[in-house]
Amino acid sequence: MDMTMESCRTFVEVLASNAPAPGGGGAAALVGAIGTALGNMVGSLTVGKKKYADVEAEIIDLKAKCDALQKELLDQVEADDKGFVPLAKAYGIPKDDPNRDAILEEATITACGVPMHIMELCCQAIEYIEVFAAKGSRLAVSDAGCGAVCCKAALQAASLNVFINTKSLKNRAVAEEMNAKANGMLNTYCAKADAIFNMVKAGFGQ
Repeated sequence: MDMTMESCRTFVEVLASNAPAPGGGGAAALVGAIGTALGNMVGSLTVGKKKYADVEAEIIDLKAKCDALQKELLDQVEADDKGFVPLAKAYGIPKDDPNRDAILEEATITACGVPMHIMELCCQAIEYIEVFAAKGSRLAVSDAGCGAVCCKAALQAASLNVFINTKSLKNRAVAEEMNAKANGMLNTYCAKADAIFNMVKAGFGQ
């Protein structure tokens, strides 16, 4: 079932249940899509306003990128579910099966793929929101700040879905490579999201 086709209430109810999906990865993808959409809304409220005519072409371009980005993030809700399936099956293999460790290792690496991609998408979203916050309508700048906060949360949440899997990998070189990539994104883009939030907040005299 593609949970993004269900109501918000149903999504939350299933998320709270003992169903294996959606879980943290799917929730991160949804929150990232919401954050991206908040930035995109600032763009929508900027286009067509005479006051922002000099940045309109740039904002229209960003809006098109955000349209695609928020859709791709929503697609990751179901992708995260599918990415977890091989790992769930691998854990069910009898421990005396000589192929179990190799299958489990491969499935664990696969399970890292979607949350890592969610992180990458959230980083892109924060880059776009930074522009919306700086150049978009001042009447909607709070929404850009909200978008940055949501995307930061999604970025951090997705990272935990990477780290829980890299911890169990036997191939530590592969694990540390993924950890380094994830930590690099966290270090750069959490700081960038915080800077957007603080800029918006400062604009309100806070």
